[in-house]
Amino acid sequence: MDKKKAPYSLNSKKVADATREWLHKRGVNLTEIAELVMLLQKKYYPTLTMEECMENVDKVLMKREVQNAVLTGIQLDILAEQGALLPPLQDMIENDEGLYGVDEILAFSIVNVYGSIGFTNYGYVDKLKPGVLERLNDKNLGPIHTFLDDIVGAIAASASSRIAHRKQAEREQELGEESAPNTTR
Repeated sequence: MDKKKAPYSLNSKKVADATREWLHKRGVNLTEIAELVMLLQKKYYPTLTMEECMENVDKVLMKREVQNAVLTGIQLDILAEQGALLPPLQDMIENDEGLYGVDEILAFSIVNVYGSIGFTNYGYVDKLKPGVLERLNDKNLGPIHTFLDDIVGAIAASASSRIAHRKQAEREQELGEESAPNTTR
């Protein structure tokens, strides 16, 4: 009995749902990410609301590249907690080795979708570690979040970048100017 394997077919809804579910399971509330967005953008847009921040976090999480990075990073963190990685990778991820930069590279794959503003926003929150990032980066709490802290910072930075792009397009529209294509991503 030779059964043929059905061709692989990605289910986009399942991937999107799994992304949100795993963020939640790992202790990340989307409101906490939106608070980072507010921190990054409030100075530039004083009338910015938490609702707008949440909307932009949601839009970022709809991107396939973001979902892939989230699921990959969380899986690596979980495998490190289980001691299931090969040495010396196990030790590097378990201890969030300062010279191990793959966690940041994965975060860059998220911010890269949103341009240079995303990179600068990410660098800022990665250095400052405000809010949820401080908690995720705390090595004394137990769970390993070597990848997750960078991923959450990248999602916030990307949502911030998305806001900046959209607000610029809105300004241009109000002035009757033509916006460049793809400014609202």
